[in-house]
Amino acid sequence: DSPVTICGDIHGQFYDLLELFKNGGDIPGVCYLFLGDFVDRGFNSVETFLLLLAYKVRYPDLVTLIRGNHECRQITQVYGFYDECLRKYGSLNVWRYCTDVFDYMSLAAIVDDSIFCVHCGLSPSINDSIDEVTLLKSDRSIDRKQEIPHDGSMCDLMWSDPDGIVVLNDIQGWVLSPRGAGYLFGGNVVDTFNHSNNITEIVRAHQLIMEGYKEMFNKQLVTVWSAPNYCYRCNNTASILVLDEKLNQKFIKFEAATHESRVIPAKKAIPEYFL
Repeated sequence: DSPVTICGDIHGQFYDLLELFKNGGDIPGVCYLFLGDFVDRGFNSVETFLLLLAYKVRYPDLVTLIRGNHECRQITQVYGFYDECLRKYGSLNVWRYCTDVFDYMSLAAIVDDSIFCVHCGLSPSINDSIDEVTLLKSDRSIDRKQEIPHDGSMCDLMWSDPDGIVVLNDIQGWVLSPRGAGYLFGGNVVDTFNHSNNITEIVRAHQLIMEGYKEMFNKQLVTVWSAPNYCYRCNNTASILVLDEKLNQKFIKFEAATHESRVIPAKKAIPEYFL
């Protein structure tokens, strides 16, 4: 339900997540929806995911966490979360606990039956119907309690991109994605999906936007990016999308946390979580 603040990728940038809360407001004063990719690439994936998970446990109605393509066993073994857990705890138990939680995370969210929120994009396998994503006990619903597969509708929700960010072509319909998973889709796909499901807008994350957000296809789709100075070297701005009770939109931009506000742990320092 609105009002709600929608946030894009965080990628283990814990101190920048604290900057997000400074700019967006503290919980429980604000309701937050996070669009996935909490871990990998940043230095503090453990702290980032566990803080958000703790907020979810403490304020279940005020925090919604949906799954991104990095909430995945295979991907986290390549992009940092696996190694971080092993380095900080000396075992893989914490990584296993977290990846088990990933399997139970929602694939999408709908704000006021009007705005469809997903980590990445759409899927030709969904056939223009939102029911497969939102109906938990339907014969057509996606079985989300699994590792992200390499193809199919669940994979597409985690990997597909709107045309115009990855490439400059004007795609109509569906084209296989150069990422190796999912698709690129054009404005006609977005228009058909929104019309068929009585949706006014799709809000998604997944792609670095230097200005913090990007509106496309006559504002029928927007990408929100919430990791400032991505990977500590991209010098990009981050943003969050604030929706009020009438679904009026306001983007709040913010910069990365200052060097002075960051705590650089000793090489052998072990977080006390789970100990």
